[in-house]
Amino acid sequence: MTKRVLITRERLPGGGLTRLGSRAEVVTGPGRPAELAELARRAGGVSAILALGNDRVDARLLDAAGPGLRVVSLASMGYDGVDQRAAADRGVVVTHTPGVLAETTADLTFALILAARRRIGAARDALHAGSWDVFRMEDYLGLDVYGTTLGLVGYGQIARAVARRAAGFGMRVLHHSRSETALSLPQLLAESDIVSLHVPLTQATHHLIGPAELRAMKPTATLVNTSRGAVVDEAALLRALDDGTIHSAGLDVYEREPRGTDVADLLARPGLFALPHIGSASEPTRAAMVDLAVDNVLDVLDGRPARTPLPGTKAVPA
Repeated sequence: MTKRVLITRERLPGGGLTRLGSRAEVVTGPGRPAELAELARRAGGVSAILALGNDRVDARLLDAAGPGLRVVSLASMGYDGVDQRAAADRGVVVTHTPGVLAETTADLTFALILAARRRIGAARDALHAGSWDVFRMEDYLGLDVYGTTLGLVGYGQIARAVARRAAGFGMRVLHHSRSETALSLPQLLAESDIVSLHVPLTQATHHLIGPAELRAMKPTATLVNTSRGAVVDEAALLRALDDGTIHSAGLDVYEREPRGTDVADLLARPGLFALPHIGSASEPTRAAMVDLAVDNVLDVLDGRPARTPLPGTKAVPA
C-alpha cells in the first residue's frame, strides 16, 4: 500500500518533494501555518508529516493523522514548534536538519554583526530617501568589528562556524555553553563587544537575554540573534536600544513570526537591523534541508532508523 505523506507547504526548494512523490502519495497543506484546522483535516491517514520549523505540530495534529503516523520530519534545525512529549507518547519519531545549514547561517550572522555595528541600515535608508546631500564626517558613525571581542552563547555547529569567520576579523572569541567548560554567561556578557546567540529554544533558554542580561553588557555592545526569537525578551531589548543600555542589535528571529505589517517597533530604531528569518536562505542550503527531511521520512517509512532524530530521542517509531 502506498504511504501518504503530509507536506505543510505547497512548494519547497530543490527536488526533494519530487523524489518523495515518486515513493509516496503527497498531500499538501494550505501553505500558511496559521490554518491549523485545515491542516488537520488533510492529515487523516498519513504515515509522515514534513513540516517547517515555525509550523505548530501539536497533539491535535498528531491525533488527526491517526495511529499510522510514524515520523514528523522538520526541514529546519529548530524544533520548538513540535510537542515532543505528545509525539513520544504516540511513538512518533521527530527529526530535524542539523549539519546542512551551519555555514550559511554563520554567513548571515556575520552580515547582521556588520550591518548593526556599522549602522548600515540607517545609512542605506538615508541614501534611499534622498537625504544624503552633503558629506559630513560625523554622519552614519558606527563601531568597529575587527579586533573586538565576540561572545558566543551556545557553541554548536553554527556558533563554531561564526568563530571561524571571526578569526579573519582578528577577533577574540569567547563562548558560553552548558555542554562544556566555558565562561559563565554574566562574564561573557560583561567582556564581549558583540554577543551572538546560538541556542535552541527550550524552557531553560526562554528569555535567556532579559533586562538584567542587557544591563550586564557594555553600552557599546551589539546583540545578534539568529537562533530563536523568544531566547530574547524582545520588549526589554527595544527598551535597551532606546535608552542606550546597548549600542545596537541585529535580529533575524522574533518572538512573533511572521510579522506581516506589524513592524513599526522594528523600523523605528536606527540601532536595530532586522531581517525576516533568512538565516539559512540560500538556494543550495534550503534545498539540502528539504532533501534531508525527505531522507528522514523515507528511512523511517522503509523501516530504517531516522538519520537525524532530535537530540536524545529515538530514531525508530515505538
